[in-house]
Amino acid sequence: MRSPTPSVFLLGLGAYVPERRLTNDDLSQIVDTSDEWIRTRSGIAERRIASPEENASDMGTRAAERAIAQAGIDKADIDLVIVATTTPDTPIPSTACHIQRKLGLRTDIPAFDITAACSGFIYLLQIANHMLRAGNYQHALIIAAEKISSIVDWQDRTTCVLFGDGAGAAVVSKCDTPYVGILGNVLGADGTKGDMLACRLRTEPAPANSAGLPVGTHTVSMNGKEVFKNAVRVMSQSCRSVLGKCGVSTDDLALIIPHQANFRIIDAIAEELKIDKSKVMMNLERYGNTSAASIPIALEQAFTEGRIKNGDKILLVAFGGGLTWGATLLHWYQPAQA
Repeated sequence: MRSPTPSVFLLGLGAYVPERRLTNDDLSQIVDTSDEWIRTRSGIAERRIASPEENASDMGTRAAERAIAQAGIDKADIDLVIVATTTPDTPIPSTACHIQRKLGLRTDIPAFDITAACSGFIYLLQIANHMLRAGNYQHALIIAAEKISSIVDWQDRTTCVLFGDGAGAAVVSKCDTPYVGILGNVLGADGTKGDMLACRLRTEPAPANSAGLPVGTHTVSMNGKEVFKNAVRVMSQSCRSVLGKCGVSTDDLALIIPHQANFRIIDAIAEELKIDKSKVMMNLERYGNTSAASIPIALEQAFTEGRIKNGDKILLVAFGGGLTWGATLLHWYQPAQA
């Protein structure tokens, strides 16, 4: 476990999902599927879809505004912005720079993007943790924002039924209270298995009158069986690794918040770790797989619903394209209001 001070903790949380709901029955009108087929294989009932004019930075800005408000700090207090996204507004400027502009943040602070697919928020926590501890930063704004609907092949029922759009954000701050906030992180990647879950250039036209994306765009492809096996294996290993490093057992956990990809993956991890399912946060039925945004959206919901209180040990774990994975152990801490 790290030295007692400074501690790095989550001061404020925020989440945003678009208004449009795309149900399983809606999907059955555009691709060969059904509500029963989707539910029994993924646990998803509906997902949110961004409007054509709504970009990752727009969703990220909304989530960030809520996180800053909950943190109770001024926008001028933010001195670092990091965004995880697979669907940036533009390659240049970064989505972080777009959000910096839209929020009206200071212009003397660093802002940059990372790409770690569904593991993005766990990567953000690790990066912010180290930068806050090592640098002259007090409050980092980390944001995961995804418009996955823009890269989905709507004629591929193995992938299009899984994904949704949304954003989650956190203000991550330093304090002198020892052993609170981020207790430990583990990260991993295996580029040799990257083809299992990738975003590839479309080279063949979509069927006439379909919702498929045109030639020249990138679409998600996935080897579902291999992704399932690897996800369960490395997510379970990541959990055991970070718990072991911090000297914490699964019995000590108040809640585990896994990446919201598929209820079968989540159930398999709970069984591997022998964690009671009452301690496992799931909201994928309502939102589907929002990639990097799934953990912060679920974390914000759990906090809002009162499932998290001061002193709780919270375990976050994710797996995504790359292949990437990671886990973070939190000792939940909210300072007393002055």
